[in-house]
Amino acid sequence: MHRPAERTDAQVVRDVLEGDRDAYRLLVRRYGDLLYAHALRMVGDADDAADLVQEAFVTGYMKLHTCRDRDRVGAWLFRILANRCKDFLRSRRRSWVPFDHAVAVPATGDGPEEAAARAEVGNRLRRALDRLTPEQREAFVLKHVDGRPYEEIAAVMDLSVAALKMRVHRARDALQGLLEEYR
Repeated sequence: MHRPAERTDAQVVRDVLEGDRDAYRLLVRRYGDLLYAHALRMVGDADDAADLVQEAFVTGYMKLHTCRDRDRVGAWLFRILANRCKDFLRSRRRSWVPFDHAVAVPATGDGPEEAAARAEVGNRLRRALDRLTPEQREAFVLKHVDGRPYEEIAAVMDLSVAALKMRVHRARDALQGLLEEYR
């Protein structure tokens, strides 16, 4: 028998589907922090993010038999979470979602005027990001906050690379327009 740390995702999925419920914990450990970080960037609240990740893992467990590419179960779980986050954002229709964890304006040791200017830029950017559609926000965050390559994001979002690039481009254009409104 393999030690849990040596099992591939496909082996873990196989074990879970064959009745080893405890094996699913390994997937939770492997992907929990990554999923939580993304949920936090998307919804801006630690408790909501934790709830969404838990829901995604429960859904993943219940529907594990539908995962086609078991070597990419992490991407499959990510897709479940991303959909949960978008649904959450749509249902809440919040006018402001804190984006502190995703957008940080680094301090450089400048004086109070510069610090206030940086804070204002950060606030404008957060307000603008909050006004993007959930799909645009997700694409923008994955590309420009998380720094993921287009190919990886396209696979996770189930889009072609060209469609993803267009979505990211439209998100940047929308952000630019929204930021102009705040001047």
